[in-house]
Amino acid sequence: MAVAAMSAWNHGHMTRDHFDLCIIGSGSGNTIIDEQFDDQAVALVDQGVGEQEWFGGTCLNVGCIPTKMLVVPADFAMAPAQAQRLGVSLHLNGVDFAAIQKRVFGRTNAISTAGLEWREKNENVTVLREPAAFLDAHRLQVGRRTISAEQFVIAAGSRPRHLDVPGLDDPDLAGLIHTYETITRVKRLPRQLVIVGGGTIAVELGHVFSAYGSRVTVVHRGPTLLRRLDGDLRAAATKLASERYSVKLNQQLSRVEPSHSGGLIVWTHDADGVQYSYTADAMLLALGNVPNGDLLAVEKAGVAVDDEGFVVTDAHQRTSQPHIWALGDVCDHHLLKHVANAQARTVQHNLLHPDDLVSTRREVIPQAIFTDPPMFVVGATQQELEAAGQPFVHVVQDFSSVAYGWALDDRTSFVKLLADPKTGRLLGAHLIGPEAPELGQLLVTAMSFGIDAQQMARGQYWAHPELAEVVENALLSIAAQCEAYRDAS
Repeated sequence: MAVAAMSAWNHGHMTRDHFDLCIIGSGSGNTIIDEQFDDQAVALVDQGVGEQEWFGGTCLNVGCIPTKMLVVPADFAMAPAQAQRLGVSLHLNGVDFAAIQKRVFGRTNAISTAGLEWREKNENVTVLREPAAFLDAHRLQVGRRTISAEQFVIAAGSRPRHLDVPGLDDPDLAGLIHTYETITRVKRLPRQLVIVGGGTIAVELGHVFSAYGSRVTVVHRGPTLLRRLDGDLRAAATKLASERYSVKLNQQLSRVEPSHSGGLIVWTHDADGVQYSYTADAMLLALGNVPNGDLLAVEKAGVAVDDEGFVVTDAHQRTSQPHIWALGDVCDHHLLKHVANAQARTVQHNLLHPDDLVSTRREVIPQAIFTDPPMFVVGATQQELEAAGQPFVHVVQDFSSVAYGWALDDRTSFVKLLADPKTGRLLGAHLIGPEAPELGQLLVTAMSFGIDAQQMARGQYWAHPELAEVVENALLSIAAQCEAYRDAS
């Protein structure tokens, strides 16, 4: 098929309408195209993300990378408060928001621009930068142009969820109401920022803007922040966040209206109908994401979606149409870049080796949350195990139980482990505290390779007095519980 498709192709990028492969999305989907596809005609379709329609996907331009580059200076801005506990007097003279933005977006914008320029020079790749939608299983409308392909990869990501609330579309409030796609690129640091939502985006950007000097108010409809996390972790995270900025729980957004001072007034209500109002000069809607399959009209291609609109795939990343593949946020509920990258590797292999299909691993998927302090989660929560009726033992190991925790004067951080008492293998790990993402990755290793808690703890040296000793001690504690369970059985 590739030879026939390439017969009409010359090295001058002549216009063509039929391709061997069409990839929709320039994030993880873009990583599929390498020299192994040089003999195929490839269409890369992507309108771009954000107000300026950046090439390269969400993570690079408006998601993980720029937000984490904003987190690092926020962590530094928090240093005076932390140093005070240790007898060191530091003073924060201020935050140069414009300089921070220049450093962050000077890097990401350059990568986006260079990536597009390089991809457009690929002789076998046609880059199409307009909105797209399926007409049927083999045809895609891209702007005013119709193209077809032998195979498609849907890697179109997701977009911020919006609410149908009075005032959100008020033209007088244009530029004041944001999602994560726009809030990090505002020209001036908000003096008062209201964040509606209680998930990862809300707490990460709540940390960033409060550390930079904004007066932050987080409004969330639930009883705690981060409702998907283990109960102990979300309780600790909610308490610590409330000590940093204002957290208003059990409230829902009612309406938004302009204020006489030039900002906006955010109105909320609780379950009893009591109304509350918050004045701000910016508002961030952090309500999660929705997959972009609907924008592509995937149903016209006969591609099945689930009740939440995510494209349904099998273990090989195939959709209900065997010539259409999908990866990333458009099909995966985790909404994590490292998952999308793994799925892209699966799709690439399966496109090149149709008689030797491989599967994407769907278990032991970690997530790091970059707040102050950071968090890390992998595997089941205690609540999930209880609901499933699965036997387990658990332990909570405080950072203050090890020497480096004393050095930090840490009084709030912990590692929580859950394990199968029969095998000693970990079922879940939940951490909050300094270096939590790095510490947690040790536990991902144990879970991924089936290493039981005793072997993980005693099968290696742990350098004293590193902070990782808290993980070692947690492993030893839960291994002892597993042994006691087996002895009693």
